Amino acid sequence: MGVLALLWGSTFLWIELALDDLTPVQVTLSRCVLGSAALLAACLLSGRRLPRGAVWGHVVVAAFFCNALPFAMFSIGQQTIDSGVAGVLNATTPLWSLVIGVVIGSERGLRPVRLGGLLLGFVGVVLIFAPWQTSGPVGWGALAIVAAAASYAVGFAYLGRRLVGRGIPTVSLSAAQLVAATGLTATTLPAGGLTPIELHPRSLVAVVILGVVATGVTFHLTYRIIAAEGATNAATVGYLLPVVSVALGAVVLHEAFSVRVALGMLVVLTGVGLTRRRPARRGDGPDRSPAAQRPTVDHEVGGPTRR
Repeated sequence: MGVLALLWGSTFLWIELALDDLTPVQVTLSRCVLGSAALLAACLLSGRRLPRGAVWGHVVVAAFFCNALPFAMFSIGQQTIDSGVAGVLNATTPLWSLVIGVVIGSERGLRPVRLGGLLLGFVGVVLIFAPWQTSGPVGWGALAIVAAAASYAVGFAYLGRRLVGRGIPTVSLSAAQLVAATGLTATTLPAGGLTPIELHPRSLVAVVILGVVATGVTFHLTYRIIAAEGATNAATVGYLLPVVSVALGAVVLHEAFSVRVALGMLVVLTGVGLTRRRPARRGDGPDRSPAAQRPTVDHEVGGPTRR
């Protein structure tokens, strides 16, 4: 999860650099193309094949909710609202994931410590972004960001219910999803994607890292965490993204950093730590907690196995 947070949290930095020479549509399509190419190469080198048959219907649905819809909603939302408000609303993904998990029955027996960790993590994100400092109307832009956050949660839950744990290697599933996402996002090219491109070296490096690492590798890791620990635990990484992005912004882009932001980071890390706690075992018997009973990934040999 730490590696996923580091790579995914750096996405905002690479996007900012790529936008120097590309439109938002071009950045989105480029990251999908390069991410799918990287994972297709990984499949080829490891001897894996893309899934076949009816599973592609589920892959397209996952690509819509995890890629096409949220990417479009972020583009719409951030045109009218402050980035701080957008960051807080984006961090509602773990909370949406919790609600969905309770509704569909995947979060039975939720422990108070874990629930407290989820709520505390959100409080930390609010401290980091300080949305009360924002002036001006929020309106439809906020609804678009909330829709994006909820879309991620729906996508994670769908992955957990319909795709992982079916005997298909996660590298094959993640590659297939980004291939489908490329096709879906290609339909948005008329909305600003046909502008002539002139890439400078810095933007080119940013686009390549954004596509190969911050998109391809991160979605593969997301699949693996969902397979091992469930959708809600995977969504918890959303709280760590502001910590990484703010830290990178301060170090690389020399953006402002304050005591409030540092306190927010500490609260986020504490909240995430609480969500990662496992209940104490009684006696010498096996751990019967829901997390211990979920499938765990067997290093891509043939799908998940049981502990």
